[in-house]
Amino acid sequence: MTDDKTKHPEEQILQEGDPETTGHIWDGIKEFNNPMPRWWLWTFYATIIWGIGYTIAYPAWPLIQGATPGLLGYSTRAEVQEDIQTFEEMNAPILARIAEVELSEITPDANPDLYSYAIQGGAAIFATWCSQCHGSGAAGVQASGYPNLLDDDWLWGGTIDDIHFTISHGIRNEDDLDARYSEMTAFDEILTDEEIASVVQYVRNISGQEADATLAAAGEDVYLNNCASCHMDDGSGDQFLGAPNLTDAIWLYGGSEEAIEYTVRYSRFGVMPPWSADASEAGRLSEAEVRAVSVYVHSLGGGE
Repeated sequence: MTDDKTKHPEEQILQEGDPETTGHIWDGIKEFNNPMPRWWLWTFYATIIWGIGYTIAYPAWPLIQGATPGLLGYSTRAEVQEDIQTFEEMNAPILARIAEVELSEITPDANPDLYSYAIQGGAAIFATWCSQCHGSGAAGVQASGYPNLLDDDWLWGGTIDDIHFTISHGIRNEDDLDARYSEMTAFDEILTDEEIASVVQYVRNISGQEADATLAAAGEDVYLNNCASCHMDDGSGDQFLGAPNLTDAIWLYGGSEEAIEYTVRYSRFGVMPPWSADASEAGRLSEAEVRAVSVYVHSLGGGE
């Protein structure tokens, strides 16, 4: 790039009638100072006027605790709320039916329309409130204490009524007095290292996993004296206590030697919040919503 004082061997020669130049020259080509088209200028000015008018009429300028409301008082949030209210009014009758009918009657045979709505609504509720822990596909997260809801292994029972109670009140939380509650003893200071090692091998043995036969045999007495009162003599567990079945190789926190040893030494204490707003102030879902998601979870294949 050169300025006007620098001559280029092939510098453009201006003709009579050519407009003035801006003074810029590139490779001998001079830049004409042509005015913008009037239609473009008027359009540009119109957008400026429209923009100013928009900020006056509609919410626009951010303030400390919100934005200027605008002379028209328009609000996209209010519009969305109106739409939500409209659909809630449309769904009110079927939600009332779901809240009143017996859970056992919300089936594809007894009430196909009600069941279809519960499944679709329950799936949406699950995706919003439950998938963060149980996964989008409800398979849970092993070793993190989030149960798989697709299998037939239920700590507190898998009937539709059991599932409804668990969702309503939660597990081991401090917000609902009716929450399901159990607490495993931490055996780190009760059993010796040898006893813990043996009972770990015994548990692996009764669950069908590879185990040290000698340690497993010694661990049977340790198990019967310390664990059978909750997990039963045969290791099948007790749903009333929330004590898991130790014979099916389905593990909430993992079934490796390390995971089982950690559980025996320090115990586990998973917590689930209450979801029913009718049962607890901490709840977020209406009774109809709790029932819908209960039906959905029960339908996933593992319900009893």
